[in-house]
Amino acid sequence: MTDPEMEVTEMSKSKYIKLILILGSLTALGPFSIDMYLPGFAGIARDLNTSVANVSMTLSSYFIGISAGQLLYGPLLDRFGRKKPLFIGLLVYIFASLGCIFVQDIDIFIGLRFIQAVGSCAATVASIAMVRDLFPVKDIPKVFSMLMLVVGLSPMLAPTIGGYVTADYGWHTVFFILMYMGIVILIASQIVLPNSYLPDTSISLKPKPIINNFLNIIKEPQFYTYAFAGAIAFSGLFTYVAASPILFMDIFKVDAKTYGWIFAFMSLSFIGASQLNSLLLKKFTSEQMIFGALISQAFVSILFLILAINNYLGLYETIGMLFLFLACLGISNPNTAGLTLAPFSRNAGSASALMGAIQLGLGAFASFAVGIFVQNSVLPMVIIMTTSTLLALIILIVGKKRIKAAVLINR
Repeated sequence: MTDPEMEVTEMSKSKYIKLILILGSLTALGPFSIDMYLPGFAGIARDLNTSVANVSMTLSSYFIGISAGQLLYGPLLDRFGRKKPLFIGLLVYIFASLGCIFVQDIDIFIGLRFIQAVGSCAATVASIAMVRDLFPVKDIPKVFSMLMLVVGLSPMLAPTIGGYVTADYGWHTVFFILMYMGIVILIASQIVLPNSYLPDTSISLKPKPIINNFLNIIKEPQFYTYAFAGAIAFSGLFTYVAASPILFMDIFKVDAKTYGWIFAFMSLSFIGASQLNSLLLKKFTSEQMIFGALISQAFVSILFLILAINNYLGLYETIGMLFLFLACLGISNPNTAGLTLAPFSRNAGSASALMGAIQLGLGAFASFAVGIFVQNSVLPMVIIMTTSTLLALIILIVGKKRIKAAVLINR
């Protein structure tokens, strides 16, 4: 439906940068919605007469919503093009954010966060699919690394801004800001983004063809190897995000503003590593980068576990280990995403949706586990991270043996 090589050839540098910024903003909407309200957990629990652990379930419901919603938008983006489903999804996000401003009950809040997630994931799926539409396959990991730079600003800015907004104006104001962001992104995406993919009327929206399409995608060895290895490894990030309010504010007793700055500092690791990835791709293949990153992540997580078991972890030691752990994810994630989508062109929307659903579904599971097990100790968080890392490495090693002819993205 598109010719990415021709698109990039004809694209001016200013248009290229503008496109990256818009796609990055779409991708960052979800992380902002996750990170910005984290400093308000204690205030939300107090205002809604519940516990911080129950408030963390609003994070789990968000992950579940964004995971399920990806499967909804994938076929819609392939059938109707990218912009119409994106418009509808952002409208849903805006109205759900408005509801969160006035919520008075934790159960309703959990439900609204689910709806908000369903809306926001249209932006995530559309942005990933448009990367596959507009750029040559060999450039996809580099584009994803640039998107990581934009996306990486969200965990730097979101909790820091959220901490100050929550302290000075209350947590409700956070959702007013998110609603306004949704409005701005909706307008910008409709005006600036090109129609990168023509509607494909041959794609059926009946349940059976949709399921068969997803089954055909997931049967591709290159897809399931890199999608599951990448998603399980990346669930360590969701574990950290879900555990961080409990970890820093309850266990280590830092205030909301300090928590925001810690979260911002930690994101430097992910951003820096994702940009280092662009440079390393000039010398190494994506396959080599993924394997090296997962080996490093396994070493870091095992060391982290040993320190946690022996009670050697204070605030600064915990920050240091998490910093190293997130750096490994900054290397592996752009490459696993690129290799996962490389075999697909016609149904890139469905492939990116399925990849996102797997990633966010596992993230939801990890955050749910955090809500149950992480109460007054660092150890459960570290156990979840170590388990997911080792499992991802096993899947990568076993799965690569089943890939007969890989669709490569560099070299």
